[in-house]
Amino acid sequence: MKIIPLADRVVIKAVEVEETTKGGLILTGSAKEKPQVAEVVAVGPGGIVDGNEVKMTVKVGDKVLTSKYSGTEVKVDGEECTIVRQGDILAIVE
Repeated sequence: MKIIPLADRVVIKAVEVEETTKGGLILTGSAKEKPQVAEVVAVGPGGIVDGNEVKMTVKVGDKVLTSKYSGTEVKVDGEECTIVRQGDILAIVE
């Protein structure tokens, strides 16, 4: 199944975070923070949103920083993704 976002929505997938701290400690699932770096999987077309024209500036494959608890988490074909508005994306990581 493929997700095609509407309007100013962007589908992102979390980038794997290291399982070990710099000191060599292995983190359990509950000790890990939600990652803020994600990869863009799909981008909506933009257009008129809430009376304003929105031009999409991110593209598929970009690595982005998002707000810690933004978006809606979904599971498609066993993979976890998050759907966010482009405005919830804080920066593109190069």
